Amino acid sequence: MRIIMFYHSVQSDWGHGNAHFLRGVATELTVRGHDVRVYEPKRGWSLTNLLREHGREALGNFRKAYPAIKCYSYDTATLDLGRALEGADLVVVNEWTPPGLVKNIGREREKKGFMLLYHDSHHRSVTDRKAMASLDLGDYDGVLAQGSAIRDIYLSEGWARRAFTWHEAADIRVMRPLKKQEPWGDLVFIGNWGDEKSTDDIPEFLIDPVRALDIKARVYGVRYPADALAALEEAGIEYGGWLPDFGIPNVYARFRVTIHIPPRPYVNALPGVPTARPFEALACGIPMVSAPWDDRDGLFTPGRDYLVAGCASEVKKCVRDILRNPALGSSLAAYGRRTIIERHTCSHRVDELLRIIDEEILEMPRVKKRAAAGNF
Repeated sequence: MRIIMFYHSVQSDWGHGNAHFLRGVATELTVRGHDVRVYEPKRGWSLTNLLREHGREALGNFRKAYPAIKCYSYDTATLDLGRALEGADLVVVNEWTPPGLVKNIGREREKKGFMLLYHDSHHRSVTDRKAMASLDLGDYDGVLAQGSAIRDIYLSEGWARRAFTWHEAADIRVMRPLKKQEPWGDLVFIGNWGDEKSTDDIPEFLIDPVRALDIKARVYGVRYPADALAALEEAGIEYGGWLPDFGIPNVYARFRVTIHIPPRPYVNALPGVPTARPFEALACGIPMVSAPWDDRDGLFTPGRDYLVAGCASEVKKCVRDILRNPALGSSLAAYGRRTIIERHTCSHRVDELLRIIDEEILEMPRVKKRAAAGNF
């Protein structure tokens, strides 16, 4: 199939946690023989920040890490949409795509007959409900939702006729255990500051336990304000800044444990919807301690894949147990890695996507007619 994807960015993962999954899916589809073309805006916020802080060398490093991905930059005002969609069999549109373009791609579907799916990989269905409700998805064949809670919102609110659960996953071509390197410290946290993190959570689940344990720790991420950086420094925590996703395995290989702090919108309103971080960490084989979240969709086994800590004192105990008991850390790492390999790789998600197409989308009368004519 020729598959066209409209995403905020695959070239940049600066503050863009979904980039790893999108890159992994595009790579997996390409490796399977599909013609995959990813369109992203020329001046998207993630790419703009990446270039400002790290220059074009960062893009060169992306291309070396993901050579199979074909990316096309567009300007909304001048995009020749008909040409971009020429010959498409399947088009997938991410929720960060401008609303006008979302609507126009739907109109093009009527002309060209391709299968069309909308991909919601964020929490805006609860944090920016008005904007999401205003989207024109009437011409779309369905929604790919990052969790069943998001899927249910689309269906109950009538935003879409069909919606399917399509979780994040790990690209195990990139996220994999590396041979242990010269250690940089005991604990590492990878996560961005901003609207996805409460200002209360990082101090409680990271800064306070590290200070109490008096261990060597490092934080990677973007958007950390001056007061947050000062708090990290006061606790003796190093700040590493932006870390590209393909650099994550090397970092995890130099630390003994990691912390996961689920975004508040997911914890409070979207149970069962984790970010990419647990998939990345478990795929890389590092023991993980997580703040609480409701795994409603049954993705993991708490206590086996990772330890759960409900407060700073519990984080302190879990981290101390892992650092003092190498067998515990090894057991968590092995079990978590096995869970990813067996259930949560980008290959699994591509299988799920193709199954949705075969069992749901191709059975729709409009699509069935075109498929019978040999157009897919």
